[in-house]
Amino acid sequence: INEMRDRGSLKVIDAAVPLSEMFGYATALRSMTQGRGSYTMEFDHYAEVPRHIAEEIIGSGKTGR
Repeated sequence: INEMRDRGSLKVIDAAVPLSEMFGYATALRSMTQGRGSYTMEFDHYAEVPRHIAEEIIGSGKTGR
């Protein structure tokens, strides 16, 4: 989380999150906020994948999963 602020009656959270962690977030946010929450995403930068995650990705490619 980079920043949390109020915008009128709204709460605004600015955070940097890997794209892979955002799948399913819209559904989770709507569930947590009774359908009132919304979010936007904006590309920030590319980053190297951590080694343990890269090994999982490479391993799943070799087994065809």
